[in-house]
Amino acid sequence: MRIAISCMPSPGGSGVLASELGRALARRGHEIHFVTSSIPHRLRSEPEPGIIFHEVRALHYPVFEHTPFTLALAAKLAEVWRHHKLDLFHVHYAIPHAAAAFLAREMLSPCHSPIITTLHGTDVTLVGQDSSYRDMVRFCLNRSDAVTAVSDWLKDVTEREFHPETEVRRIHNFADHELFRPRPRDPRFLPGDTGRKVFLHVSNFRPVKRVQDVVRTFARAVGQGVDGVLALAGEGPDLGLALEVAEREGVRDRVRLLGVTDDVSRIIPNADVFLFPSDGESFGLAPLEAMLCEVPVVGALAGGLPEVVEHGATGFLHHVGDVEGMAASCVRLSNDPDMAKAFGQAGRERSIRLFSIDSIVDQYEALYREHARRRGCCCD
Repeated sequence: MRIAISCMPSPGGSGVLASELGRALARRGHEIHFVTSSIPHRLRSEPEPGIIFHEVRALHYPVFEHTPFTLALAAKLAEVWRHHKLDLFHVHYAIPHAAAAFLAREMLSPCHSPIITTLHGTDVTLVGQDSSYRDMVRFCLNRSDAVTAVSDWLKDVTEREFHPETEVRRIHNFADHELFRPRPRDPRFLPGDTGRKVFLHVSNFRPVKRVQDVVRTFARAVGQGVDGVLALAGEGPDLGLALEVAEREGVRDRVRLLGVTDDVSRIIPNADVFLFPSDGESFGLAPLEAMLCEVPVVGALAGGLPEVVEHGATGFLHHVGDVEGMAASCVRLSNDPDMAKAFGQAGRERSIRLFSIDSIVDQYEALYREHARRRGCCCD
């Protein structure tokens, strides 16, 4: 099939999932067209056979107070459809991508252009809760041919809040177990901290990630005798907050900033514990990648994370904001290497069993075929 994918090109979970899905589909012989403002983060390292990138350039015009990106995206989607005879649009996020796909389909009328919309969380839990966008989100859901959500939790929230006419199907996120795998600690990774426990957090450092709890949890574990360092990978608006809290907690000298990296699969295996206290994660892709690397997860009992991490078996989950409980779990894992090893091995086994790349991509392919059959185009 010939499929257009539109997503955020950032290193956040939605962009990562869309990128990895496109890569997996291309390896199965499909022709994948990414229609985005820039090359998605996970696809920047090297060209991928079967993947074509189309840059969306929004018009900068003095009359416009704000750049009309949604209109530019709609025009580019329609252009790519005409030139490449696409089978369907797969858009990630209701706003702006599903809205743009709907406009593109109207431009292509009387052709029928199936739209698959995948929800990742904030389009429902944040943008969709704003009264000025609520009806727009519902409209986008109802005009999509199929809607998927990355967790049962997100599916339930969507149905409860929006009562969409289109059925919402749960298709979990996935990660590549051949790419994300356990490795010996790289001596080049934090060479000045050899012998210390490494606590890792990877995110886009937005408020939902609760980076202040990451630092406070780490500080309390150190206060209970754990000799460790906190490695922070990524960039975002709350990174400065994390450093302020580290200064106040007296652990700033133990914080290591790794910045944004194109290959977190090389970083995660160096960690002893993965910290993820997010208060409303729709799935938890980074914890899944950690589990595949046999790194136990300590996080919050919220959102879709309990569908990924099995409490007491692959990690520990505590109520949102319970930094004392999370710290106690970090101390247990640090002081009991046999437990940490068992949790790590169980985490990898669970991840491969429930969230393997093949089984999840199979579900998307089946959904594509179901709707591509309904495609109709007068341009053929």
